[in-house]
Amino acid sequence: MLAMDGTNLPETVAINAASAALALSDVPWNGPVGAVRLGQIDNELIINPTRKELEKSVLNLIVTATSSNLVVMLEGSASDILQQDLLKAIKLGTKEAQQIVRGIEKLQKDHGKMKREYEIQPPLEQNIVDTIKILSSMKIREILSDFTHDKTSRDNAISDLRQTVLNQFRDTNIDVTRLQDCFNENLKQIFREMIFETDTRCDGRHLDQLRDISCQVSLYEPLHGSAVFQRGQTQVLCTVAFDSPDSALRVDTLTMLTSGIKEKSFFLHYEFPPYATGEVGRTGAPGRREAGHGALAERGLLPVVPQLPYTVRLTAEVLESNGSSSMASVCGGSLALMDAGVPLGGPAAGVAVGLVSKADENGHMADYRILTDLLGIEDYMGDMDFKVAGTKKGITALQADIKLAGLPLRVVMEAVQRACDAKAKIIDIMNQCLDAPSRQGLKENMPVIEEIEVEAHKRPKLHGLGGSNLKKLYVETGVQVTPVDETKYSVFAPSRPAMDEARSRMASWLTSERTPELEFGAIYKARVVEVRDIGVLVTLYPGMSPALVHNTQLDHRKIMHPSVLGLEVGSEIQVKYFGRDPVSGQVRLSKKVLSSPPPAVVRNLDKS
Repeated sequence: MLAMDGTNLPETVAINAASAALALSDVPWNGPVGAVRLGQIDNELIINPTRKELEKSVLNLIVTATSSNLVVMLEGSASDILQQDLLKAIKLGTKEAQQIVRGIEKLQKDHGKMKREYEIQPPLEQNIVDTIKILSSMKIREILSDFTHDKTSRDNAISDLRQTVLNQFRDTNIDVTRLQDCFNENLKQIFREMIFETDTRCDGRHLDQLRDISCQVSLYEPLHGSAVFQRGQTQVLCTVAFDSPDSALRVDTLTMLTSGIKEKSFFLHYEFPPYATGEVGRTGAPGRREAGHGALAERGLLPVVPQLPYTVRLTAEVLESNGSSSMASVCGGSLALMDAGVPLGGPAAGVAVGLVSKADENGHMADYRILTDLLGIEDYMGDMDFKVAGTKKGITALQADIKLAGLPLRVVMEAVQRACDAKAKIIDIMNQCLDAPSRQGLKENMPVIEEIEVEAHKRPKLHGLGGSNLKKLYVETGVQVTPVDETKYSVFAPSRPAMDEARSRMASWLTSERTPELEFGAIYKARVVEVRDIGVLVTLYPGMSPALVHNTQLDHRKIMHPSVLGLEVGSEIQVKYFGRDPVSGQVRLSKKVLSSPPPAVVRNLDKS
């Protein structure tokens, strides 16, 4: 980023700039591509909406396409938009992207460099390729047609077969890496061919069949909400935590400028530890994968989460992974939020859809199969990973990772339809576990937010010396007290018992020296408790904080010390009450207004 105007968002500009740079360079590639953003306001689609328009839009979709109306990438979020509206937006975005593609092509024609030649590694000798196929093809088909295999046993069987085949070439000088690539290419080809031949996948499912799904909620009572969602060998544990509004996630400057949001009161943390794939490793800072998957799952849930007085943190920890863990996080997150009593706009679910295809002599797609509820191996061997999340009514988030040079629109439309059908089935299964917020009343450990009013002159009693009272209250009870305005405070407590204890403590601080109602302009008898050079400190009633009567308010004459008036500790005087100082809150008292000024002395200026 070199500059930012706060009106036009930079993502599509970045894609188009990179596309233009590659087109002008001598780097060989199959572009250019063009990207546009689409919004929808009042059922009208808007091309490249501004930031303010996006605030009113129910759609925020980026479509990247290449020539011939082929879709390369989709990324977006929506406020439960209808399927037909999304499809219209994808069609329009693909059409508009063609103008950018043509513009870049013209720029390349006028100013582009000649593409460089690059050497292609010569293929393996045909007899070696044939030998690898003979040694492996039959066994690969046996492994892929054995539906008793799970992810680990299938991977182990293929790995053992690969090693057996490679051992046949250990006495040759052929690069092992090239032999492995040849084996993997044969494996991929057979994997795809078997789907076309039988319309059955490696785990025995039909093309549009979901894996077995199980759900549980309220796993840990001390938590505000919890759920575990398992789909096949993908399992995600989701937990919900409520905290004070001060705990909202503050976003970085660039995000703040592009979204207009300074902080997020709902956010999802996606965690993918090494043991999710049966590995042992160090868990460090989240990588790009975790950030991307978490952002996608968060976008899938955000439209159905209502505005709450709390900060809501949803954690999705992947316990086991075999494809589509981000969409499982949407499903588990929806259940966990409902378990916490959050009144969602509707249960949300997500699913990943895959693709295997065949190309004709011209490189165009001749045949294809769409795979619902993608496995990890199908993602790796296939041509697409298309994730769609939403409610039964509509779509809240989508992301298409396309590995081909572009998808025809008809395939994209069919994939969206398949995803929506699967999403509805998943929600039906989730509803059997929990179909509404499970808690009509709040759990005992649910946080509580209340407001209290404290008169301005009592604020020092509430805060204590240097804020010691509120700091001690937070350390011992977890209660946070935050000023709202001059007299109001917001009190956040992690539970109802903590709120009750905090209220009791604050009441004792504020009422330990309860101030009787003093009438403005009334005359009171005051007792001197301390004599100072600048005046006397007096109390009007027992337990009152001493109030200063300044020398200027003791007598009409100018005095340098109260002792000249015979005042000492224990003396009683009458004073008039003039309310409290609006800034400091100190009591304003005067003695001199109750006495008459001394008679004026007539001075004789005639010295004769």
